[in-house]
Amino acid sequence: MRTIEAILILLCSSAKAALAFTSPPGVVVTVRSSESSFSLAAEPSTTTTTEETKEQENINDKLQIPLSYNEMILQASQAMKDASSSSSGSGTTRQIVRILLPRDASSDNIGVYYEMVDSESIKLVPTDESWQGGIMQLYRAASPTVKDIIRQLANDGTGIPTKIVEDRNIDESGVDGLGLLYTQIGKDIVEKKEEEEEKGGFGAFFGEAFTLPTLAKEDLCVFVQPSQEVIDSIETLSTDNEGSLIALVNPQWRNVDDALDSASKNDNVFGAFASFLGGKGSALRRLDSLGFTNTYTLEGYVCKGGNIRLLKRFDSDWIVFAENDSGDAWVRVGQSVDRPAYQDVEKMLDDKGVGYKYARDLGLAPKL
Repeated sequence: MRTIEAILILLCSSAKAALAFTSPPGVVVTVRSSESSFSLAAEPSTTTTTEETKEQENINDKLQIPLSYNEMILQASQAMKDASSSSSGSGTTRQIVRILLPRDASSDNIGVYYEMVDSESIKLVPTDESWQGGIMQLYRAASPTVKDIIRQLANDGTGIPTKIVEDRNIDESGVDGLGLLYTQIGKDIVEKKEEEEEKGGFGAFFGEAFTLPTLAKEDLCVFVQPSQEVIDSIETLSTDNEGSLIALVNPQWRNVDDALDSASKNDNVFGAFASFLGGKGSALRRLDSLGFTNTYTLEGYVCKGGNIRLLKRFDSDWIVFAENDSGDAWVRVGQSVDRPAYQDVEKMLDDKGVGYKYARDLGLAPKL
């Protein structure tokens, strides 16, 4: 009798021990049985593959600052194409792109609509206060640049030029530097053209309401220099045309935040008030809900007296470059997962032993 009780106690103890066994978080417990043994083996539920890490490192190593206008067009369009491809990218068709814009080296052609007369005599410039003509001069450079990117994306190898429609009616004031560029094939364009001809071509002049285009799946549509005031149009077009590639090029809100932008990102009454005053938080939340992601970013500013460029693709880190003293090449000075602040870039230059530009020019610091 005592033997039976001892066996029952032993079995209960084993059952309690089995129930008390719990696997640590993120670990799957696999029971393996064999003729000779019964074993518990713990295996991780997720494994970090080195292939993805190596692929990202390869992309980071390959990224270089484009030295010409054509190189930038190819680099930006390739990033957009890769991002929209489900095989090589995330398959996103809602993209945000920031690029430099072409300008003649001396800025003499400020009144010329298409400033890039000779690709060899122009330079790629950040969209900063150095543009004397303001937002409209920026648009005059951005519009033909975006058209070249669209042509590169829509190139099907047949040699037939892509027809691109430019609609400036989205800019209600006419001086905010906004535009809509899109490709479209079929009767929609013909009908719209016939309507404009019936009205004598002065529809926009007499305050004709802006109408969004109807896009096919293979069409491309780009909002050029969009502002927060056209978020409604972006949302409507994105919702009604799910399969088409829709991009925002050089949005007028900045990548960095000021006090109003930071406050507007709060999801409360103060955030709503800050958004009403011009903060970009509400607009960014709406774009995030639509799936807009940063696909390609090429921007720059001056740090320690020298030109700095920040470059990022959707699948890379932020790569920081500094212009050499000869002005004909860019030197990689660092990289960061998150967008580096001005102080971070300054520290990268210090770590690389890069002195101030005036010191290098005077021979007081090593040349870059």
